[in-house]
Amino acid sequence: MSDRHENSRRAFERAERVLVGGVNSPVRAFGAVGGSPVFIASAAGAHITDIDGNEYVDYVGSYGPAILGHAQPEVIAAIAEAIERGTSYGAPTEVETLLAGAIVEAIPSIEKIRFVSSGTEAVMSAVRLARGVTGREKIVKCVGCYHGHADALLVSAGSGATTLGVPSSPGIPAGATADTLLVNFNDLPGARETFDAFGDRIAGVLVEPVAGNMGVIAPADGYLPGLRKLCDDCGALLIFDEVMTGFRVSFGGAQELYDVRADITTLGKIIGGGMPVGAFGGPGEIMDHLAPKGPVYQAGTLSGNPVAMAAGLATLRRLREKDFYETIEKKSATLAFGLEEAAGAAGLSGRVCFNRVGSMLSCFFASPPVTDYASATACDPEAFKAYFHAMLAGGVFIAPSRFEAMFLSAAHDHADIDRAIAAAKKAFLAAAEVMNA
Repeated sequence: MSDRHENSRRAFERAERVLVGGVNSPVRAFGAVGGSPVFIASAAGAHITDIDGNEYVDYVGSYGPAILGHAQPEVIAAIAEAIERGTSYGAPTEVETLLAGAIVEAIPSIEKIRFVSSGTEAVMSAVRLARGVTGREKIVKCVGCYHGHADALLVSAGSGATTLGVPSSPGIPAGATADTLLVNFNDLPGARETFDAFGDRIAGVLVEPVAGNMGVIAPADGYLPGLRKLCDDCGALLIFDEVMTGFRVSFGGAQELYDVRADITTLGKIIGGGMPVGAFGGPGEIMDHLAPKGPVYQAGTLSGNPVAMAAGLATLRRLREKDFYETIEKKSATLAFGLEEAAGAAGLSGRVCFNRVGSMLSCFFASPPVTDYASATACDPEAFKAYFHAMLAGGVFIAPSRFEAMFLSAAHDHADIDRAIAAAKKAFLAAAEVMNA
């Protein structure tokens, strides 16, 4: 790491003495790109500043929640007001009901909701609920899709598990994944074969409607409706993991964008306005199987945390403003077009694939199309390393993993987009040197 990151380097050395790997989430350690991570001192709008005083245009956005930008004034005001009343009570609050109502209004498939503290917890609970409702045990998931680190789901996972080359994990007993059935994303015939073999034993299909943890991969035409029909035909539940896509690709999430209804939806990230949060919801007849109404147990001391609820409510109010998604869509399209032109100028036309859904964008150093886990993992890791470090040197912060998305926010302006494109021109040249070596 260069001298301009000396304070971050020393901070990482100190962190390694007391934190496992120096981080609290594996991807942050820069293991996939080399070097040591930059330590962030502050963030505002579309920019972050590290402890060495270097400022970057941020396209990580806390991995999705910062759709309004960092330290958005209305969200900060809501948090400050909530904190003055206390940080946690272990008792109901009215703000829980207000945020739940806003989500129910936005996503027609959800009539009732349960808040939790993370996306992992939301998905874990949704799977338990599906099994409790159907009386079945098997869950179908896609290779490369990441749904948190619950034992039953950390098999052929994406995100950090793919980045580190660890598709599953030691410490998970074989029995924990025995009822997890794997299919390929966007492979409807393969899903049909699985249903033909196990249909009356399948509790649900768990899927990211837009894959975001093996890079951004959109669903193929007919894929999501096909999964919907498979579930309907055999009495299984369709579970959409919208932790990433919820309120990101549209106000109603991927379900609105693709006009496909889920039986259970998991949410996180944006609904907490940057605070730790998760949720899962669905029709009342399904959700009422949860305790205290029903026998499926789920609980959490900090669930519905009033500070997180206030931050989420303030965020959703902003997202409802006229033309919000149309504006961020135009910005995202401009960035994607500029990056593609920069790659072409570096001689990488046909050797780099750009996938975008709304304000989520991925650049794969592989020939298009990238449609599933196999094609995503075929991308060139060394080229991405060169690209990443050149972008960082150009003042643009992207995720230190080729399997994570870039996220735009309402705070990104044309100057921020121009800066990313300018940095990319040099970054693609650096990647081209590696690919041509």
